[in-house]
Amino acid sequence: MRAKKSYGQHFLINESLCKKIVDVFDEYNSIPNVVEIGPGKGAITKYILQKEYNYKAIEADRDMVEHLWVTYPMKQKQFLNEDFLKNDLGKLYNGEEFSIIGNFPYNISSQIVFKIIEHKHLIPLSYGMFQKEVADRIVAPSGSKTYGILSVIFQSFYDCTITQKISPGSFNPPPRVNSAMVMMKRKADYTIPCDEKLLRTVVRTGFNQRRKMMRNSLKSLVGESDILKEEIFSKRPEQITKEEFYDITNKINRSR
Repeated sequence: MRAKKSYGQHFLINESLCKKIVDVFDEYNSIPNVVEIGPGKGAITKYILQKEYNYKAIEADRDMVEHLWVTYPMKQKQFLNEDFLKNDLGKLYNGEEFSIIGNFPYNISSQIVFKIIEHKHLIPLSYGMFQKEVADRIVAPSGSKTYGILSVIFQSFYDCTITQKISPGSFNPPPRVNSAMVMMKRKADYTIPCDEKLLRTVVRTGFNQRRKMMRNSLKSLVGESDILKEEIFSKRPEQITKEEFYDITNKINRSR
């Protein structure tokens, strides 16, 4: 079976790497319910199945699911031919928590993690493969060139760490970029002191014009409000910590 560009498929072929990915996940994971996103041909699936997890996999490609059904005939019900982005995650384990692992399709990897954020109350741990450029943005600290929307939003709810950097030669077909595994461990307290929806709007608006001071980019949200005269709004978005973004969000919320 050949990889399909429409699904963003790059199959892992490095056996020692596949085993290591699952071993690292197992070291961090304490939840019996585990969902694999995009198992493809099952490169890491076989190592996950060696663990005593209550396992399910979500795969959008029908050909891949049928391959897995043939490979694991006793576990057919565990391989779901569905689109993760459209899946009702609350029904997977009847509202119980579950952890996620996967070689995420690169063309929807950011969307996958935003969906994880939306269901953070269900997902204490996620371990996924990303393009290294995306992985760098997820873990970037404030003040760095790669710090941006992904950094602020994801780090607000999860402790994010790159555990492994992976070269193109570990895949077939090899991607044109380097890759990395990112561990996202939900914070003990994953509430934030501001309106989450408004925070996303503020962060997106700021970084969409990252060369401008915040007082200029946020005029579209508050007009000519006096709050924009405050010192914090003289900074550019990459200079602002996530805690300061919470403060800005609250200031904007109160000004409305």
